[in-house]
Amino acid sequence: MDKVEKIWMNGKLVNWDDAKIHVLSHGLHYGSVVFEGARCYKTDKGAAIFRLQEHTDRLFNSAKICRMEIPFTKEQINDAIIELIKINKLEECYIRPIVYRGYHSLGVFPGDCPIDAAIAVWKWGKYLGPEALEKGVNVCVSSWNRPAPNTLPAMAKSGANYLGGQLIKMEAIAHGYVEGIGLDVEGFVSEGSGENIFIVRNGTLITPPFCASILAGITRRTVIRLAEEMAIPVKEENIPREALYLADEVFFTGSAAEITPISSIDGVKIGTGERGPITEKLQNAFFDVVVAGNDPYGWLTFVYKEAGVTA
Repeated sequence: MDKVEKIWMNGKLVNWDDAKIHVLSHGLHYGSVVFEGARCYKTDKGAAIFRLQEHTDRLFNSAKICRMEIPFTKEQINDAIIELIKINKLEECYIRPIVYRGYHSLGVFPGDCPIDAAIAVWKWGKYLGPEALEKGVNVCVSSWNRPAPNTLPAMAKSGANYLGGQLIKMEAIAHGYVEGIGLDVEGFVSEGSGENIFIVRNGTLITPPFCASILAGITRRTVIRLAEEMAIPVKEENIPREALYLADEVFFTGSAAEITPISSIDGVKIGTGERGPITEKLQNAFFDVVVAGNDPYGWLTFVYKEAGVTA
C-alpha cells in the first residue's frame, strides 16, 4: 500500500503513521464497523470522484441499520473527502470512509462506546489484476454461503459481513482461482467476496435481487442504468448455480472491481472464454464517464473545482 501524507480522523488531519486506534476499541473485537469504498479517477477533464453522494448516502444507511449515529453530516463527510484528496495532492485514488465504535468498554453491548469516523485515500490499481478487465478472471463457486436473511444485514456495508467474504476469497485463492462466488441460503447465486454479479443470456442482463443477500452496489446500479440506455433488457431475479455455466457472459461489478469479465467458473469456460460483447459495451460506456469525463448523469464530483484543473 502506497502511503500518503494525511488521514482524516474525527475531523482532524493526522499523519499516515499516526492514524491509530486503541486495541480495545469495540469495532476491533465485535465487527461494529461500517465503511465505504469509492474511487477518484484521473479523467481527461480532471480528478473526479465517482458517485460521491451515493457512497456517502450508503455509508449513512449502513450506520442507521447498525444503530450507529454518525457525529458528522453528509456534507461534512463529502467535504472532508474532497479536501483530503487535495491535501494529499492526488489525481486518482481509492477512498475509504469508515465509521466504528471506539474505545470505552468491552462486551457485546456497545454501551457508551463513542462513534468514531475516519477517511483514508491512497493509490490503488485494478482490484483483480491489470489484465482482468480485458481477458477476464477464473473464479469458482465457494463452499461458503452468504448469510441467510435476518441473520446479518446484507444491505449494510459492515465489517462484520465481510468475514464471509474473506472466507470466500481465501478459499478461492487456495484453490488457484482469482475470486469466489457465494450462493445464498437457498442455493441461488448471491455475489462475489466483494462484488455484485451479472450474467448475460440471449442478450438479456440478469442479476440477483436484494433478497439474495447482496449488497446494494453502486456500480451495479450504474450498470443497470447504462444497460437501459442501450436498450439492453435487465432482469433482477434468482439465478440457479447451473445458469452460470450456461451463460453467454458473466461479469463482476464493484467500485474496486469496476466491470470485470469472468472467463471461467469452476473450470467451465463461459461463452468464448473471453470478454463478451455486452460486457465490453458496458465497460466502454462506464469508462467514457470515469476516464473521458463525459458525464451526462451528474455522477462525477470534480476535486479541483473545474474540469480540466489538475493537482
